[in-house]
Amino acid sequence: MKIGRGIESGGTAVWFASDDGSQFHTWDFESRKKGNPLDIKQILAPVQPTKIVAVGLNYRDHARELGLEVPLEPILFLKPSSSVIGPGDEICYPSQSTRLDYEAELAVVISRRCRNIKQEHAKDYILGYTCFNDVTARDLQIKDGQWTRAKSFDTFSPIGPWIVTDLEDPHNLAVSARLNSEVKQSSNTSNLIFNVYELISFISMIMTLEMGDVIATGTPSGIGPMEPGDSIQVEIEGIGVLQNKVS
Repeated sequence: MKIGRGIESGGTAVWFASDDGSQFHTWDFESRKKGNPLDIKQILAPVQPTKIVAVGLNYRDHARELGLEVPLEPILFLKPSSSVIGPGDEICYPSQSTRLDYEAELAVVISRRCRNIKQEHAKDYILGYTCFNDVTARDLQIKDGQWTRAKSFDTFSPIGPWIVTDLEDPHNLAVSARLNSEVKQSSNTSNLIFNVYELISFISMIMTLEMGDVIATGTPSGIGPMEPGDSIQVEIEGIGVLQNKVS
């Protein structure tokens, strides 16, 4: 099932549930049940996380692309909730940067508050999966020698279009990015260095994860720049397409 947030015909933001992405019903987060039909006019970012925990260098093909050794432990950084936008929203090219990159990623959405979770129990804390674009001011990342500024501008965390709750296997999904319809990234989550359950366990041993928090699992090879006017699509098998324009 697909769940998310949208604007109904009356202009109110509501939670929705959908089996096929075309017909929508109300969704109750507490009972995890869908209800009455909804007329959704606009789909929003499917979550409002307290934090986004992102993972760097977590694809074998990306490590090879950069000529770097595979890390022994996950490399983590945080993105602020203020950077979140939804499908169809515009990515704003900041005046401080001269190179703005796309990074297609599988994102995991946490279902309930948790900490110190063992790998074998991690699945019990997953609400579902969605598409994520870890937009990065690459020149500032290099200039600063750390990632906070480069990853944290408003609009730098497109998420969506919805959360899929019933994916059978998150570790065998095609992941791609298309810039103006040209394929730039094409890989599979089977290339993850640290899998979803390892990441949840590792992160929860460091910080408490809240309901709705997002773990961005890393990007494969093929990262590259975007320019104002470009359209970027992140597609993940079994989830859908997240599309945004750069302004």
